[in-house]
Amino acid sequence: MTDVARFQAMLEVALQEARTGRSEGGVPIGAALFDGDGKLLASGRNRRVQQDDPSVHGETDAFRRAGRQRSYKDKIMVTTLAPCWYCSGLIRQFGIRTLVVGESRNFAGGVEWLKEVGVKVIDLDSQECSDLLTGFIAEKPEIWNEDIGEE
Repeated sequence: MTDVARFQAMLEVALQEARTGRSEGGVPIGAALFDGDGKLLASGRNRRVQQDDPSVHGETDAFRRAGRQRSYKDKIMVTTLAPCWYCSGLIRQFGIRTLVVGESRNFAGGVEWLKEVGVKVIDLDSQECSDLLTGFIAEKPEIWNEDIGEE
């Protein structure tokens, strides 16, 4: 299996979380944390709306569900959308060195900042990820703006 095929298979886990979040009425952003061998540690989704908690982004949900790890250097964070500054900070704080992004067209987040500090960023530019979020933004712009800190 090529690296791209492996990363696309990982993205599918995050995409399923995003679809579930959308069906629950939440922001359709999913994430998953894998170890260096590609073993799924946990997945999660943006649950800000569902749990009335602004800190439950897809990346933080997956990170929390994975539990404590001795080190994060060999971990791979996979997310359907480029991570916001909050989630980029989590990636940087814990030394996650590989980030797979489904798309960054709808929101670029902290991708360039992460690259500057040595995080390997793979942007798969997934049309499905983009379409899922674009549809949500058109339907619920006020929730999207809340999610990214815009008024």
